[in-house]
Amino acid sequence: MSEGVRLHPAIDGGIRQGSDTFAGGTLVCHCLDKPVKVRIEGQVVHNHACGCTKCWKPEGATFSIVAVAPTDKVKVTENGDKLAVVDPSALIQRHACKVCGVHMHGPVERDHAFKGLTFVHTELSRETGWQAPQFAAFVSSVIEGGVHPSRMGAIRGRIREIGLEPYDCLSPPLMDALATFAARKSGVLKD
Repeated sequence: MSEGVRLHPAIDGGIRQGSDTFAGGTLVCHCLDKPVKVRIEGQVVHNHACGCTKCWKPEGATFSIVAVAPTDKVKVTENGDKLAVVDPSALIQRHACKVCGVHMHGPVERDHAFKGLTFVHTELSRETGWQAPQFAAFVSSVIEGGVHPSRMGAIRGRIREIGLEPYDCLSPPLMDALATFAARKSGVLKD
């Protein structure tokens, strides 16, 4: 094991596999009084460890764990008045609790390959069975978050030890989806 390398509490002890029959669950913010609750119908996809500086991470985590679900399957069910968009100019409209700061859901609403998807953090759910993380994205971006470059070899090593592939962008299928969207939009690809 890569000594002393901590990525995220949900994966530091290894990857817990999800269930193909998982029916969904409820995400709950960290507030003890009137927590925000968001219901997700069905399973998420493209769950991954993300090193970007925009995604919400629990205290002390180097990476976030984030997945996507179809936006029409994501509903705020309680205390939505506590939510505010973190950065209205961002592609992902991350709605965070104004009290505890936890990002509860982040829909993509602009013309983009990910339009119609909402980014969520399944670790905020008490239910088990969510899709396991599939890869690590934007790994080198943790440097922008304050990680010293000298630690990157050990971080990439630990990511591989727990069974994920580290990428400095998204996974190949997601990069293909982005490129396909751009090619169709420009007219280069007609099908």
